[in-house]
Parts: sequence; C-alpha cells; structure tokens
Amino acid sequence: MLREQLLSPYQPGTSPVHRLPAGSKLALALVFILCIVLLPPGSWLAFAVLSVALVAAALGARVSPRQLLVRLLLVEPLVIGVALLALLQPGGWPLFLSMLAKSTLCLACMLLLTATTRFSDLLRVLWRLRVPSLLVTTLALLQRYLFVLLQEMERMQRARRSRSFHDGRASTWRGSAQVAGQLFVRTSERAERVYLAMCARGWKS
Repeated sequence: MLREQLLSPYQPGTSPVHRLPAGSKLALALVFILCIVLLPPGSWLAFAVLSVALVAAALGARVSPRQLLVRLLLVEPLVIGVALLALLQPGGWPLFLSMLAKSTLCLACMLLLTATTRFSDLLRVLWRLRVPSLLVTTLALLQRYLFVLLQEMERMQRARRSRSFHDGRASTWRGSAQVAGQLFVRTSERAERVYLAMCARGWKS
C-alpha cells in the first residue's frame, strides 16, 4: 500500500549497502550533505558527480527506484517553495537553480538512507551518540503512533462518508474540516491516555 510504503520507507535487502552498519551509513550521509551544502552556487559539475554517486548507491542497494521517486516528488514542492525565495532578488535564477539542486540532492540522500536502514537502527545510533533522550524517545513515539493516527482518521472519514449523501465541494470541505477538528480532539485524548499508561508502567518524564 502506498501509504505504508511512504511511512515505512525501509526496503529489506541483502545488498552491501544494507549490510553496512547504521552508524557508518549515517556518517556517510552527513558527510555527503555537508559536501553539498559547502559547494558554491553554480557548481553544476559537482552536482552532476554527486547525482551519479547517489544513483550508483541506489543501484548497488537494489532498492525500488519508483518508491524513491514517489517519495522525492512528494517532498519536492517544499523544496521548490523555499527555493522560490531566491527569485525575489535581482538575478536570482542561478541561485534558485542551485538551491533546488542542493535541496533535492540532500533529500535524495536521506531517502536512500531510510530505504536501506531500519528506523530502529538509526534511533540506536542516535542513542549511542548521546543525542538527548527526550528527542530520541519523541522520534520513536512519533513513528509508532503516526500509523495509529492515520488509522483513526481513515475510520472517521469512512464513518463520515457512510452518513453523508451530499457530494458537493462545499459539503466535502465542511466534512473534512469537521473530521480534522474531531481528529485533533481524539488525538489529544489518546495522547493523554497513552501518557498515563506509560507513567503507570514506570515512565519518567
């Protein structure tokens, strides 16, 4: 299912990239991103070389190009929105294209990392690196309960459609707004119940 593929990006495999330790892959990804950030605008040859390196790594990892492309296209509008700010200054087109290339390469690198590394392994690396435990725990809970939140939203939308007989656009927007409001209330209530249950089991905030 597309939703599960997007929220669970890891693609199991036995490639050399998959077998690399999660810490090594995270370090390589950070070095790769740092190199991209430090490149001056207009370094098109360097951008091309880094793009070829990413494609070679993806081919070596034997991950699905379609899934990587779909996930990249989903986040690309955010990149374009940020890069468009460069057009507000005179002669901003070269800077816009450079920002777009840099951001796209960084995103592609992180997407490849998450496609070849389990999220739990990345959390363990962050834990060993002494990243604040509250941040690591928040990331773990976010990844775990995001699916619960989406399932709750699907149930509410399905119940709403079964009780609604209006197909107009205004009715659809009004129904979506009501679902969003109810989802916020239910999410807050569930978060409180989960927190109380965790405290009852020895959780220390």
